[in-house]
Amino acid sequence: MASAFDSRQHWDEVYRNRPAHVLTWFQARPVYSLALIERCKPPLDAAIIDIGGGTSWLTKCLLDSGYTNLSLLDISPRALAIARAQLQNAAERVHWIEQDITRFKPPEQSTAQYWLWHDRAVFHFLTRPQDRTAYRNVLGRTLAPGGFAIIAAFPPQGPNRCSGLDTMQYDADKLSAQLGPEFQLLEQRDELHATPSGGNQAFRYFLYQRTR
Repeated sequence: MASAFDSRQHWDEVYRNRPAHVLTWFQARPVYSLALIERCKPPLDAAIIDIGGGTSWLTKCLLDSGYTNLSLLDISPRALAIARAQLQNAAERVHWIEQDITRFKPPEQSTAQYWLWHDRAVFHFLTRPQDRTAYRNVLGRTLAPGGFAIIAAFPPQGPNRCSGLDTMQYDADKLSAQLGPEFQLLEQRDELHATPSGGNQAFRYFLYQRTR
């Protein structure tokens, strides 16, 4: 994320200083994400990318379900190293991408366009208009026409800070305005995420389809 501070260093410190299973966003099984992915009915060889996947277990769950063309993008090399270790030998079956999503260019060995884009908690950290525009432009370049985008973010009643950073809050109208008319909202779901420390965080999941 382009900003006045070193985002890569910030997120490396987050993952270095605390075990992955105690971070506020940790989920032993990402139930809502998996349900929305299943709703899209992707072929097992569909190109699926998890944006800011960090140490999430989503990639493992998808591998276990038989998906074969998975990419995980994160700005933090520390997070990617932890995620690789979690998958052990199965890590060889994943495309690992260390990039800033606002400057993302698919690597040559990966697909140029994705069938499904998943972002559980990156977009709401983009507080600068130019970063949100860059994210939207990357999404437009890399998601295939007819493809699906799942974006989860803090809703209006959600926190305005997380992991030491300011965040944005979204309802359907606000997020749809950011994405533009070629993205049709199909569904939204609310989750009250129970954090490892015993607190709760409100998330809202939005499922879009690119219509052109």
